[in-house]
Amino acid sequence: METPKRFSNMREHSSGRTLDISHYIFPGIQPHIYSWTRIYGKNFVYWHGPKAKLVVSEPELIRELMNHRDISNSRGEVEEFMKRILGDGILTSEGAKWLKLRKLSNHAFHAESLRNMIPAMVESVENMLKGWRHYDGKEIEVTEELRNLASEVISKTAFGSSYLEGKQIFETFQKFMIIVGRNAYKIRLPVISHIFKSNDDRESERLEKGVRDSIIKISNKREKLQITGGEPESSGDFLGLLLKAYHDPNLKNKISIEEIIDECKAFYIAGHSPISDFLSWTVLFLSIHTDWQDKARKEVLEIFGDNIPNAEGISRLKTMSMIINESLRLYPPVIFTERKAEKETRIRKLILPANTDIQIPILAIHHDPKIWGENAHLFKPERFQEGIAGATNSNSAAVLPFGRGARACVGLNFTYIEAKITLSIILQHYAFTLSPTYMHSPVHIMSLTPQTGIQLCKKAIRRWACGNRRGEMVEATEAGYPGIPCRELKGNGSSNYRKRGK
Repeated sequence: METPKRFSNMREHSSGRTLDISHYIFPGIQPHIYSWTRIYGKNFVYWHGPKAKLVVSEPELIRELMNHRDISNSRGEVEEFMKRILGDGILTSEGAKWLKLRKLSNHAFHAESLRNMIPAMVESVENMLKGWRHYDGKEIEVTEELRNLASEVISKTAFGSSYLEGKQIFETFQKFMIIVGRNAYKIRLPVISHIFKSNDDRESERLEKGVRDSIIKISNKREKLQITGGEPESSGDFLGLLLKAYHDPNLKNKISIEEIIDECKAFYIAGHSPISDFLSWTVLFLSIHTDWQDKARKEVLEIFGDNIPNAEGISRLKTMSMIINESLRLYPPVIFTERKAEKETRIRKLILPANTDIQIPILAIHHDPKIWGENAHLFKPERFQEGIAGATNSNSAAVLPFGRGARACVGLNFTYIEAKITLSIILQHYAFTLSPTYMHSPVHIMSLTPQTGIQLCKKAIRRWACGNRRGEMVEATEAGYPGIPCRELKGNGSSNYRKRGK
């Protein structure tokens, strides 16, 4: 029988290996699931210490499981270090508490709120690109740039603060994630592990206290602004809604200070690494497949021209949606999700005892040739020409980058909007290719991340106003038509020359 020690060794052996640029990453990222699937089939049980886990990778069965009333709202058991970093917020809680927190989160990220976040997203991307001017024609490492961008966006849009105010929180989370990854498959003895604490236990407790103190400081600052009239009490961002719920006289809606802290932890985490890592992989694909980069740029320029991206235009970016969906399929930020059968449940021929943990290996499903064909490991955005339903023959459980059902990621639309804005503005300004120094080494640390970053060679796009053969002035990204006078548009699309749409 395979043991946790065995598959921990398998992961350690596979991690840290630098690969040629192949997207066949499933065997290296989850060697134990890969091996057991080949031996036992798509559905099997393994033991993690004293706990049995049912692994299900058949999309049809997953759909039934996630739609079942006794499973869809549940959450599998959360590992101890993960619990410390996430707290008991929306990502880990269950029952009435989860329903209350989910309602709050839905309100913070509904359609009108998302529209109001777009200017802050645009401003953050433009701030990032200001620093890129020094690298024109040179190599730039974009993973850290995108990580800082995601940090600034979530700080501004959800917490009304600057990146610098939340910087300590993000840096602490980076350290925390290394500890989580190091202990992901270790078995903790219930009593002994609390008596004899490891170095990771002591370090994680120290980091947890630092995050808690930082969140309390940001919350207190907001409350003081509200009291002094520096900010309206009805502020509609996520932190504002949490503070409003904290003061709610209705006990059914009221939340505690600990719940505020745990919710902030969850959203700082969810709005940081998963988004920046997914954007990094998408930029990698565009740097390799420059034909798709050109198609995406053409679409962006047709819809926005040199203007600021807006909500109406974002919804029309079909080519970019195809690219994003294919990137999320090949490199999903979350490589598995878990549910729990709250009581004995029968589905098809399966009888699940109460409290059975169900693990859904997202990466395995996304790379399954029986679902996606023999080219499952190739970047083919055209799969999504007819949307997700067309790509999966209407079985949406075959694509699960943000989960599914009642516990699907509440920030799904936020992520898509941030990604489309970021990519649109980059494509308006720059063309880029992959640097020869890049080493392909994806690893899973909380999310699927490029271990050594992603290095690009980029150049600013020179924009021209050219007379066409009908005597009209048109805009082009190259020097226009042979023998026809062209005038270069100065500023290369910088914000000084851009029209700000509504």
